[in-house]
Amino acid sequence: MLMSWKFCSSSIKKRSSAKDIMAGNDYDQEAPGHLMGQDNGNPSWKLSLPHVCVATITSFLFGYHIGVVNEPLESISLDLGFGGNTLAEGLVVSMCLGGAFIGCLFSGWIADGIGRRRAFQLSVLPMIIGASLSATSTSLGMMLFGRFLVGTGMGLGPPVASLYVTEVSPPFVRGTYGSFIQIATCLGIIGALLIGIPVKEVGGWWRVCFWVSVVPAALLALCMEFCAESPHWLFKRGRLVEAEVEFERLLGASHVKSAISELSRSDKGDDVDTVRFSDLLCGRHFRVVFIGTTLFALQQLSGINAVFYFSSTVFRRAGVPSDFANIFVGLSNLSGSIIAMLLMDKLGRKALLLGSFIGMAMAMCLQAVAASVHVLGSGALYLSVGGMLLKQSCLPSIMAMSSI
Repeated sequence: MLMSWKFCSSSIKKRSSAKDIMAGNDYDQEAPGHLMGQDNGNPSWKLSLPHVCVATITSFLFGYHIGVVNEPLESISLDLGFGGNTLAEGLVVSMCLGGAFIGCLFSGWIADGIGRRRAFQLSVLPMIIGASLSATSTSLGMMLFGRFLVGTGMGLGPPVASLYVTEVSPPFVRGTYGSFIQIATCLGIIGALLIGIPVKEVGGWWRVCFWVSVVPAALLALCMEFCAESPHWLFKRGRLVEAEVEFERLLGASHVKSAISELSRSDKGDDVDTVRFSDLLCGRHFRVVFIGTTLFALQQLSGINAVFYFSSTVFRRAGVPSDFANIFVGLSNLSGSIIAMLLMDKLGRKALLLGSFIGMAMAMCLQAVAASVHVLGSGALYLSVGGMLLKQSCLPSIMAMSSI
């Protein structure tokens, strides 16, 4: 609580400094947002693209660590001496989610306190340490502790990525760039499933699967040194000159004045100084918070995580080659993300959300029919797998839009 108060107090002081500086400059704060100096068009999307791509590495890592135990889980349990213990296997899978819960609780405070770039770099630390512990583990306890550390980084990084992408993206491509987060997550899952394929033939390959994750984590920490800090965060800290420099890097010199003016107008109506945590639960912000959290809750309650974590086991027991089926699971997830990216800024968020939820409802109906109608024979298997793949292709739209 004390940390939160300090951050809030510091933010209030810095914000007033930013307003004082704005008052002393020649920015026309009431000018329309489309006035952009010599250039009246949209800023180039190419300038901000590299920064967005680097930020989405954390989502790639999130997806990778979700899928990294899918194929190797049986080998891990045998090597570490808990083969056949379903509770221990479940803990290996879910421990990172427990860590993610802890990490996401502090992600907002950390991002506001030390900045977006440093928050990314901080999230990498437990991921590297945790992955190294998991890769070298000789006992169940060591594996669980490593997975928990990885989870804290997973909880910290992706929320900061959603915030950062929104703040550095030009408005006309913000939805498309937001979809990059989900696409990166899908690529991470696919990468984990592909790297796990040799685990049955190569002894100890599951250790390699964990070591591989250290590479993108280190790459994220390094590349963030060369990325722009969020101009929004700099502005709220009273560092107006630095915010202008970053806007120039992200939007181009001719768009700096309008971007700062828009930021100033937005800051004028910002009631963050008087907002309490209780307002998120029962105040005027409740509706937005409720809708956003409900979207995430509904996609979790669809049972989609069971596919990410246990699809190899499920497919093997159903008589389907797990490596082949997992590739299709990853590809269906990726295809849904690409479709969401292409249509989001054209159809709008609401239309895509409705379509995605209808698609998921149809997929779950197919699976229910396959599980309850026994006369279908082998057709029930194809119906069930088809429903699973349809659900996978609908999920990315929900996840991408509920995080924007």
